[in-house]
Formats: sequence, C-alpha cells, structure tokens
Amino acid sequence: MSKRHRTKREDTDPMKFKSLGTAASAIALLATALTGTVATAGTAAAATQPDCSSALTNVKPKATVNLRSQPKTSSTALGTWGKGQKGGICFGGSKPVTGGSYTACGKTSNKWYFGGPNSTSVEGWVPATCLPI
Repeated sequence: MSKRHRTKREDTDPMKFKSLGTAASAIALLATALTGTVATAGTAAAATQPDCSSALTNVKPKATVNLRSQPKTSSTALGTWGKGQKGGICFGGSKPVTGGSYTACGKTSNKWYFGGPNSTSVEGWVPATCLPI
C-alpha cells in the first residue's frame, strides 16, 4: 500500500478552521470562569453571550440550578450546577441580564447570570436569585 499524500484542498478545509474557532471560544469561556480573567478567541460567541469583561469566582449556588442555553426557562438545559459547588459567572456590567421570568430559590425574578461550576466545562444561564450576589 502506498502512502496517501495530502492535497492542498485537504490542508485548507474550512470546516477544520470552524471547529478550531469553536473550540477556542469554548476554552476562552472556561478560562474566564475558572480564572476570573478574560481570554480572547478569534470566533465571535453566540448572540446570547454576555459581557465577560470581568468574572466572579468561587460563587456557590444556594440550590442546584439548570444551566440554560438562553436566559429563559423554556430554553435547553445544558447541565446542572450543584448546590454549594464552586464556580464562576460573567460579571461584565455588574448587573444580571434581563430574560424570561421564573421562580427559583424562593423568589420570582427575570434576572440571569452566565456561568457554571468549576468541576465541568458546561456553562449556561442561571437564575440570579439562586446566586449569593
């Protein structure tokens, strides 16, 4: 069997670069949550991406919360953040984002933060009423 030689087209496959950009964005978000500093990536984040110019670390939710794809309870649950687990949230404007209304941790609100636990790479929108901020 002869060796397969790469063609120029294979070396510049745009799908490889899109995947790399997505991975770089995910790593930047995780680094922001874990370190509290901003890492930049070459690909723009999703439209619901918050301002992560600063972050709070060692945040522990008052109860187990769902990490959502958008700041509303009807959006997809991406994972959970357990009660008392350390994690981080984006805190760019010092204020939570206004989204869908919910009742959580004994309060009704429409304020959400973006973040997640340190123990996983999953991040998403969480109800502000469940975070000690």
